Amino acid sequence: MNFTEDQPFDAAELLRQAFIRVCSLDDEAIAKIEHAARVLDISFSEAAISTGFATEEDVAYAVQSLNQVFQPAAPRAKPVPELNLLRDPFDGRNERIQALRTELLLRHDGLSRANMVALLSPCAGEGRSRLSAELAIAFSQLGHPTLLVDADLRNPRQHALFGADNESGLSQAIAKRTIPTTQAVEGLPHLSLLTAGPTPLNPLELLSDGHFERLIREWRHGYEFVVIDTAPVGRYSDGLAVATLAGRVLAISRANRTPYKDQKEMMRRLTVTRAMVLGAVINHF
Repeated sequence: MNFTEDQPFDAAELLRQAFIRVCSLDDEAIAKIEHAARVLDISFSEAAISTGFATEEDVAYAVQSLNQVFQPAAPRAKPVPELNLLRDPFDGRNERIQALRTELLLRHDGLSRANMVALLSPCAGEGRSRLSAELAIAFSQLGHPTLLVDADLRNPRQHALFGADNESGLSQAIAKRTIPTTQAVEGLPHLSLLTAGPTPLNPLELLSDGHFERLIREWRHGYEFVVIDTAPVGRYSDGLAVATLAGRVLAISRANRTPYKDQKEMMRRLTVTRAMVLGAVINHF
């Protein structure tokens, strides 16, 4: 099904709302566009272009984002046994995950729509990907739309943790400037998974691209919770680019393994992003 503004009013209104989200239009801009649409007797998107509030690319993107909502469901992912929040919510680790979820909820100001957090760690093997998955599951169990994004375009792991297809994902969506296709997760109707996709040649450039920023903006409006996994900051700057856009960070380290100097250096580099560091988690597994 493809939507245009020539279809019935409900479809036109859905497209209008999608267009407002894509362009981040405020009330004043909307009023000016609607006035131009009435005076010139043209559509909302045509008026937005004529008044300079949007481009033809913005209109195409809004249509694409709306079409994806009505596409058939993507292949269903299934959490591996390692992610046992579904099987044993009273397990000690799971109770700590739920406590962390509560703390993040209390620290959310609600002004930026989605409760979005990027998980960063200085090194590999510190449990960042697993914690990202567990935290996303915990958020989704509250019954609100939740998105788990694998933005580790170097060595992605979320598709393995969910037994999911990774033939397409975030990297392709940014490179081709399209809407990424998310996957539903078995047993978790409120959780969507966006895998990293094929490893690109230019991960940092993709995550610094304006299209990724646009996706972040869309996720803020489309979900209640967004959890983003990243590549190790000690080796790559990808996580810093993500932190800059996400605005909120959870710092991860592993007990008796993560060098203090690496953790300290990561925190120093995070100050440049001006992201809010919500706290630090030390893994003991």
